[in-house]
Amino acid sequence: MNADAFLHHLMSSPDYENQIVHVQHIPACEARFGQLDMPLPLALEARLESLGISSLYSHQAMAVNLTREGRNVMVATPSASGKTMCYNLPVLEAILSNRTSRALYLFPTKALAQDQLRTLKELAVPDIIGLGESTTFDGDTPQLERADIKKKARIILSNPDMLHVGILPNHKSWARLFRQLRYVVIDEAHVYRGVFGSHVANVIRRLRRVCDLYGAKPQFICCSATIANPQEHAGKLVGLPFEVVDDEGSPHGGRSF
Repeated sequence: MNADAFLHHLMSSPDYENQIVHVQHIPACEARFGQLDMPLPLALEARLESLGISSLYSHQAMAVNLTREGRNVMVATPSASGKTMCYNLPVLEAILSNRTSRALYLFPTKALAQDQLRTLKELAVPDIIGLGESTTFDGDTPQLERADIKKKARIILSNPDMLHVGILPNHKSWARLFRQLRYVVIDEAHVYRGVFGSHVANVIRRLRRVCDLYGAKPQFICCSATIANPQEHAGKLVGLPFEVVDDEGSPHGGRSF
């Protein structure tokens, strides 16, 4: 029984016919692709092709183009729409063009950081970024590994709490990161609301002040599920103006609510 037949059954049943107050159908949508203003580096383009990716969805291409223009970008599209590519591609492109570039990824949980590290390593093979140059840094990171991470890592995946208590108070030992920080990625930005969101917003402002101390002005890329006010939310969270990418290009089947 498909969704339409099930709804018809419910609405025809004397027990339920008056309990269905609203029905909404979202039609299926085919993929829409976009064009980059300039091609990706050959190594990155070859890696995408080896993964079976020959084109970027329209929102992915728009996010990369805006990032290349120096804008802070808020990507607000549904889950499983390929938002990860919106920040991994600009970050890896920056590292390929300048091996001193670094990036800091912030996730709300350690588990999500570990999951995204696996995704990143699938894309960033050793000829794009060296072994050990992308890693997590959180409370589970062994003490013996922390000094090497501070020296060698190009992409550090962490969380706001670790940034607050483990990185910013010890910024002198993280001088390489802060001097060369090109991008800050804030994933799942919609979870930072209320009192918790206010706390994280202040941590981000501390991060910006420390970066300024070391002469760096990183771009911010935020990713969020679909929310009503993505531009306002990102602006209040980071304290900077943002461009919004919310016109999803990935395909999806029809949905009934």
